[in-house]
Amino acid sequence: MDDDRGRVDVDAVHAYLSGESYWARGRTRAETDAALAGSMRVIGVYRGDDQVGFLRVVSDGVWFAYLADLYVLEPHRGLGLGVELVREAVDTEPWRRLRWFLSTDDAHGLYERFGFRAPSERALYRHPGD
Repeated sequence: MDDDRGRVDVDAVHAYLSGESYWARGRTRAETDAALAGSMRVIGVYRGDDQVGFLRVVSDGVWFAYLADLYVLEPHRGLGLGVELVREAVDTEPWRRLRWFLSTDDAHGLYERFGFRAPSERALYRHPGD
């Protein structure tokens, strides 16, 4: 696992996000490229030379960070790779001091391990189409 942008298999990331994920299905390659370019950090998980997981961090690097596009390929799930991806993203310095956000329909137990909770009365959310 590392955050070397040059090692990320952008074709594989795009294929998973646009074709298999529920949250980014139909995303164009240009949108994937722009999302990666606009992210503060990208983290890949590898088995040998093959990328088997990914996430990206959108952040100002000072106050907030948004965890996005986390996935682990099906044959590699259940091995703790998703846990390690989240741990690397949110629990290492300097990232651990930021206020973290995410939006997900699943894996709530994974994120709760790292202190993610339902929004408080102070949190507002705007989503196109809601």
